[in-house]
Amino acid sequence: MKRVVMFGFCALLALNSVFAGAKQEAPGADASLQNVLAKKKLILGLDDSFPPMGFRNESNEIVGYDVDLAREVASRMGIALALQHIDWNAKEQELNTGEIDCIWNGFTITEDRKAALTFTKPYLKNAQVIVVKADAPYARLHDLAGKTAGLQAGSSAVEALNEAAALKAGLKEVVEYKENLTALMDLEVGGVDAVIMDMVVAHDNINRSGKAFRILEETLAPEEFGIGFRKGDLALANKVWETLEVMAKDGTVSRLTEKWFGADISIIGK
Repeated sequence: MKRVVMFGFCALLALNSVFAGAKQEAPGADASLQNVLAKKKLILGLDDSFPPMGFRNESNEIVGYDVDLAREVASRMGIALALQHIDWNAKEQELNTGEIDCIWNGFTITEDRKAALTFTKPYLKNAQVIVVKADAPYARLHDLAGKTAGLQAGSSAVEALNEAAALKAGLKEVVEYKENLTALMDLEVGGVDAVIMDMVVAHDNINRSGKAFRILEETLAPEEFGIGFRKGDLALANKVWETLEVMAKDGTVSRLTEKWFGADISIIGK
């Protein structure tokens, strides 16, 4: 009898040990929010030459629309915001190796990126446009046949151009740059005939620089900006989005959007 009781007791201990071990391992558990709260900071990866979303001002400080939004979100979460410049062409690698917690920098939502990352809902609409010199004899996309176009490596402009088969086939050459600003500098000196880039960035650059550029009316693929997180980091992504929705309701998003764009073009909660 004692042996039976002892055997049953040992079996129960073994079973409890199995369940305890399974609970400790918790495979696939999402600790993304807890990890950020524990280290008391959100590390945001960005291209620091992407105005007005994120760029360096005259004092070499990183500022911008996305930076202001993120800083307010972090403040309301009770944590600090850390800004980390990344190579935009290796942005997903920076995220997946844990160097950063999110990509928040005019990051276009695409099907390929949605398969590899976790995204928030869109917060801003955008499109890829063609920037040319003000006196250039181009009015339509087909006018660029035989010409050279520049774009930022790893950007949405690459995907947009790949989808615009006729335009790409007609171009003489496509030159990739690390930054949009470098591409625009090359356009100014005649190194390329056109630059393919984000509409919001193009308008901001032309307005602030006063350079003799213009944007063709005919655009490439319309798109939307979202905030990218590691695949499966739903808890952190949801918390950031919930905070943005609260900011939209109390007027903070509208105020910051008008500050950077002159109008409330945000689509959060709309």
